Parts: sequence; structure tokens; C-alpha cells
Amino acid sequence: MPNSSSMAQFLLLAFSDRRDLQLLHFWLFLGISLAALLGNSLILSAVACDQHLHTPRDFFLLHLSLTDLGCICTTVPKAMHNSLWGTTTISYKGCAAQAFFFVSFISTEYFLLTIMCYDRYVAICKPLHYGTLLGSRACAHMAAAAWASGFLYSLLHTANTFSLPLCQGNALGQFFCEVPHILKLSCSHSGYLREIGLIVVSASLLFGCFIFIFFSYVQIFRAVLRIPSDQGRHKAFSRCLPHLALVSFVIITSFFAYLKPPSISSPSLDLALSVLYSVVPPALNPFIYSLRNQELRDAIRKMMTGRFSGAIKCLFSPL
Repeated sequence: MPNSSSMAQFLLLAFSDRRDLQLLHFWLFLGISLAALLGNSLILSAVACDQHLHTPRDFFLLHLSLTDLGCICTTVPKAMHNSLWGTTTISYKGCAAQAFFFVSFISTEYFLLTIMCYDRYVAICKPLHYGTLLGSRACAHMAAAAWASGFLYSLLHTANTFSLPLCQGNALGQFFCEVPHILKLSCSHSGYLREIGLIVVSASLLFGCFIFIFFSYVQIFRAVLRIPSDQGRHKAFSRCLPHLALVSFVIITSFFAYLKPPSISSPSLDLALSVLYSVVPPALNPFIYSLRNQELRDAIRKMMTGRFSGAIKCLFSPL
């Protein structure tokens, strides 16, 4: 049984065998990645430069944008390269690095979404304690815990997965290196059981986060419905809708991708679902959060207007 490290490369799943469709996938991924890079970069710049956005909510949004940039830069460039040049290969080290960074960024994002739910809960249900429970030190500790947990979680999974002997070839049924698809190539019973144990522990942790988010929103909706004015209820709902929409999208697509019945599984469906939960959210997040955040929209507009005016002055100023 060859060890995974003895393999020189893995074969990724191609989007299509037709050259015109390969180029279409390249341009589609290029548009999505540019939208994600532009949108998240604008959020990062606005939050970092505008003093009015130095709040716990925007602090966690900044970290969420960092994870979005990490996810899109981990999976999409290699997929674009393969579509453009008509190849499907990825090196062993490249596959290990891609799996590690993707799991790290996606798990950190899930932990950050849980923390952001706590931020909304305190802001609406315990507004008088907001400054105490979500001070600058507490926010920094929570963000650091999210990044450290995602890094450790990814390290354990990647180290165990790429230490397993493989006897099922080197073809992955995915357009990027994902741990479940690499496990399908394994023929080690003990190593597979170790990975199953890690998955059970991590699934329990993620399920705990889901339960926390669910019951937090139950309390949030109860508090919002007790607000006497329609304007107050609308404002409170507007502060929660972006986070609720993003959490719902991530949970639904991820759960359906991993927990769907085998009878409806197919390569094309798996490929479409993987794009939905790994590529689409980083491009949608900036739009979702800026749609209901007037302060963020104003900061981005002010920043872009200032830079445009500065460029015009430099262009027409005398030498």
C-alpha cells in the first residue's frame, strides 16, 4: 500500500472536457474572484480607515472578510489554471497546502459567524452590557480564539489525512483538494477510524455552534417583537438580516453537500454544491453586509470619492 506522500500528484475533477466550456468556467471564476477580492478589500479598507466603523460588529466583519479572501485565494486560482490550460493535476504538496488552508479558513469563518451572532444577541437583548461584554480586549480574544481553533482543527485533519496510505488511485471527485474526497482513496482502517473520530468531535463542536446560533436568534426575535415602535423593530431586524442570511446560506449548502442521501449524489451535483459553499459566499458576503449597513456604505462611498478626487487633482495639477 503506497503512502500518500509517495504520490507525485493528484487528479482533480474537471468541470468539462469541452474546450469552450473550460474557457467559460475560467472567465466565470475570474469574475467571481475579482468581485470577491474587490468587495472584501473595500470592506477591509473602510473598516480599517474609518473611525466610525471601529465597533465590535465591524471588527468581526473585518476578520470575516479576511477568511473570505483566504477561501477564494485557496481554491479558485488552481481551478482557473486547470480550466485555462486544460489540465487536472495538482502536486502532492500543493494538495496538502490547499486542503489545510481551505479547512482552516472555512472553519474560522464558521466560528466567526458564531461570535457575530453573540454580538447581535448582546446588542439587542442586553444593550446596557454591550460595552462590558464586548470590549476591545474581549473582541480581540474571541477573534484570536476563532483563528487558533480553525488553525488547530485544520492541522489535525490535514496531518491525519495525508499520513494515510492510499490504495484507491489518485483521482479526486472534486475541483479542489477536500479532506472527505482524499479519505475515499484511503485503505487504512485505523487511520480512517482516527479521522472519523476527528470528524465526530468537530461535527459535535459545529453542531454546538449551530444550536447556539439557533437559540440566540430565538431570544433576539423575542426581544425584537417586544419593541413597541415599527421603526425600532425594523432597525433591529435590519441589523440581524445580513448575518442571518449568510449563516442560512452556509449551513444549508454545507449540510446538503455532506449529508445528502447517496441516491441523489452525482459528480455534477457535487461539483455545483462545492462551488456554492466554497466560492460563492466570499463574493456575496460584501454585498450582503453592505446592503443593510448604511454606515459601511457611506464609508466605502467616502473612501472611493476621496481617492477619485485625489487622482483627479494629481492628474491635472501643474508639475
